[in-house]
Amino acid sequence: MSELQIAAWSFPLVLVLIFLRMPIGLAMLLVGLGGSVLVFGDAMPLLQQIKTLAYGQFANHSLTIVPLFLLMGQFATLGGMSQALFRAAEAFLGHRKGGVAMAAIGACAGFGSICGSSLATAATMGQVALPELRRAGYDGGLATGALAAGGTLGILIPPSVVLVIYAILTEQNIAVMFAAAFVPGILAALSYMGVISLVVHLKPELAGQMARVPWKERFAILALVWPVVLIFLVVVGGIYTGIFTPTEGAAVGAIATGTLAWLRGGLNRRTLASTIDGTATGTAMVFMIVLGAAAYNNFLALSGLPQELAMWVGDQGYAPLVVLGAILLFYVVMGCVMDSLSMILLTVPIFFPMIQGMDFGMTPDETAIWFGILVLIVVEVGLITPPVGMNLFVIQSMAPDIPIKDTYKGVMPFVSMDLLRVVLLVAFPAITLLIPRLTG
Repeated sequence: MSELQIAAWSFPLVLVLIFLRMPIGLAMLLVGLGGSVLVFGDAMPLLQQIKTLAYGQFANHSLTIVPLFLLMGQFATLGGMSQALFRAAEAFLGHRKGGVAMAAIGACAGFGSICGSSLATAATMGQVALPELRRAGYDGGLATGALAAGGTLGILIPPSVVLVIYAILTEQNIAVMFAAAFVPGILAALSYMGVISLVVHLKPELAGQMARVPWKERFAILALVWPVVLIFLVVVGGIYTGIFTPTEGAAVGAIATGTLAWLRGGLNRRTLASTIDGTATGTAMVFMIVLGAAAYNNFLALSGLPQELAMWVGDQGYAPLVVLGAILLFYVVMGCVMDSLSMILLTVPIFFPMIQGMDFGMTPDETAIWFGILVLIVVEVGLITPPVGMNLFVIQSMAPDIPIKDTYKGVMPFVSMDLLRVVLLVAFPAITLLIPRLTG
């Protein structure tokens, strides 16, 4: 068997191991190391590689941003920021038809800006918003569908751990990737609110309304949110303006959210231990996937498969948008069964050279940025695509009395809007590149 054949068979082998419930990082690590032995024809080069593989990956200073952002999300939960964001959005929107669901979307966007995780955003905001949606008389399918969709904002609106990993993987500037995600993230939140407005306009019986909150009470509730807004502006604004690096920004954010959680009584000696444990567990999981991907990507590089595949696609004469569309469709399907970080680490080394070898009318760096945001969006679409979208099961676990078919039905308008948004961003790359071009 040739080196290219070994590499080609490795991808389905990794998927089979994952479907057999082997941890994703371990599956990539074993296949990568085993493939390297077959390519080398000798175990000695592999043993030499193992000596430096872990150190070479984790000595990357940029990866320190991962535990810091995870710690920031843990502190944000302890500080009651999710409740404050939802209450503020509900005070301003709850009296409108569909307003409580719109408030949940807005709160998901706000919490995502200090969390950086899709599943964590869905789980946290589900606990906060689902009881209020029930109390306001919302249809179960609409409530769970909106919360599952809102959870995807956690990974798109910066800061985002997955964007950090993509930037490292493709050698892009992390701050520029954050800037590129900002407009698509806001567009996603507004489009979800638009979906809710349209659904309740067509079927008013699906949504209830809450009493109008007096303006004095609105401003009092809004006062609880200003620390969250301030932390976001300091962290993201400081990164955009170059006042500090993304790693420094993550450290500032972690300290600020930790201080706020302490002042609000959520952070004490007992919760600090659980917070550190949660952060360490999350970091270990991410780093294990990164290590496994490094071994697998080294094996692919040795085999020459990514370069050969890119040359083969170029020789076929396919239009660049046709190739891009096929890749995005693949991500939507596979995003249903794999988390976004694993998908990106597993596939970007294969697909990225193909995209870089095509002419989309942009510079290579702009193409890399645009492709990264598109990949992030379509993988997140997979998280809410029936029948196996992971966000759907996270929300469903909190509302076991709501039939899963109702959740599927409720989320489909949001999936349709996501697909329309992807088409829009593909057709008009300037939307994604607006802020990077203005600040570049």
